[in-house]
This record gives sequence, C-alpha cells and structure tokens, in this order.
Amino acid sequence: MISLRSMAPELAEKAKAEVNEVPARIPEDLATLRAWLSKQPHLNPRTDDQFLVSFLRGCKYSLEKTKEKLDNYYTVKSAIPEFFENRDPTNAKIQENAMLGVNLPLPHTMGPDGPRIVLVRMGAYDPSKYSIVDIMKVCYMITDLLLLNDDTSIIAGHMVLVDLRGLSLSGLSQFSPTFIKKMTSVIEAFPIRTKGIHFVNPSTGFDTLFKMFHGFLSKKIQERIAVHETFEALHKVIPKMYLPEEYGGSGGKLDTIITDCKDNLVAHRQTFLEDAKYRNDERKRPGKPKTASTLFGVDGSFRSLEFD
Repeated sequence: MISLRSMAPELAEKAKAEVNEVPARIPEDLATLRAWLSKQPHLNPRTDDQFLVSFLRGCKYSLEKTKEKLDNYYTVKSAIPEFFENRDPTNAKIQENAMLGVNLPLPHTMGPDGPRIVLVRMGAYDPSKYSIVDIMKVCYMITDLLLLNDDTSIIAGHMVLVDLRGLSLSGLSQFSPTFIKKMTSVIEAFPIRTKGIHFVNPSTGFDTLFKMFHGFLSKKIQERIAVHETFEALHKVIPKMYLPEEYGGSGGKLDTIITDCKDNLVAHRQTFLEDAKYRNDERKRPGKPKTASTLFGVDGSFRSLEFD
C-alpha cells in the first residue's frame, strides 16, 4: 500500500493528462525505481513514496529519465556544498537572508490545476552586504520544500515572475560563468516544470542579465520569456487576484508572504537536518566520478538549459 497525499480532482486529472500518471501503475513503478536505487553504490537517497513519485511525475513517468534525474539531483547537491550544506533554518544568518524575500512562492496558485507563481526579486538585497551564494542557499531551501510538499509545483509547474527593480551592476557582478553554470545545473536537477518567465520593472541591467544566461536557455524557454513594462501589462498574463498588493494585486501583503515563507523554513527544520545525510559518495560511483571541477569548470562548452 503506497502513501501519497490526496490532491484536488482538477490537479489529479492534470497529472493523468500531462505527466502520464496512471494511479494503478504507481506501485509497480515505485518498486522498479527502488530496485534500481538499491543497486547504485554511490547513491544514498530518500526513498519514501511521495518523494519518488515527485520525480516520476517530473519525468512524465519515464523510468529512465527518472533514474537520471534522481542521480543528477544528488550529484548536484553533493558537488555544490556552498548551496546545500549547513542549512539549519534557525541559524540567524539564514533567517536574515530569508527575510530579504528574494525567492517567494506566492500563496495562491493560478486556479485549482494552475501553476504555482514564484516571485523572484533580483534587487531585494544589497550586494555589498550579502553574498549571492548565501542568497541562493535560501532560495534552494525554499525549492526543496516545494519539491517535498507542493504537488502543484511538480504537476502544474512554476510561473516565474522576475522583478528587476533595484537590480544594480554590482549585483550582476556576482554572477560569474561558473556560478551561472552551478545555478542552471541545480534548476535542471529539480523535477519542477517551468511554464513561463515574466520580467517586470526592467532596469538598465536587464540586457546584461539576459545575455549572461542566454547561452544556457533552450529555444523553448526563450519563447516563454516575456518582458512587461507596466503592471497593467503583467496583469493580462497573471491576474491581479494572484499577486501581492505591492504588484497591484489582492493576494496579500509582501511582508506577510516573506514572514510566512521564513516561518515555513523553520517549521521544517528537521527536514533540512535529515536532508544532509542524503548525498552521493562519488568514490563508489561505477565508472568515472562526477566532481565539481568536471561538472562546473569554466573550460568546456556550456549545456543548453532545457525546461519542460
């Protein structure tokens, strides 16, 4: 008997229609996946039903793609300790960075089977006081909780709203080619569908930012990027009711959303403490180990970032 969260009927139907979910087949798929994991000497993953089903859904129930995604997820976590180690959300520094509100999953999805809106506030921190590495650590803590607890993020995906207000050249200077490659590798490792990226409040740094990431983006995701000069234009794509008041919406105040997000991290402290033990041991990988230098070295060609 498998143990999965119940979902709204609309989301369950979307899982069948868009990610090839066949409820009666899930136990067999989980058994096959666990049998494969047990034969991977380098992997020490979570194996609970809900976690593994999230990866199956994110890979549209292709077992081969799911195996690759799971391996990649833990390979990246092991290879980038600056993002994925020391993630106790009661730590004062982590709480301070969380209260900056750089990465915020908004409380209202776009309908019962619609995507989760994720607000990214690029200019919400002072780069002379805060490290982008520490900022991204908190961002990926938030993403990990969405992976574990939010079926909407896995099945319906994310609609990403990027606010460029306050973005400075000093902020952009923190994004080196190696750092960008690490960021995009992490995005690839999560089984979350990106349904669109919408920029608002474009600043003088927008062209520079886009050019920095352009080499990593597939044609598909380039076609899903939109730039909105005004909130009125944005509201034609993301209705007001889903957005914070500061973005012309009625979806709550930004300060409240930020505090709730920080409190949610703290409430899942044990999850983050336990997560530290789920990593790869590359010394045991059959064949050639995957190390930070081979994965993220500046030399070599950059892969194109593919989104579902």
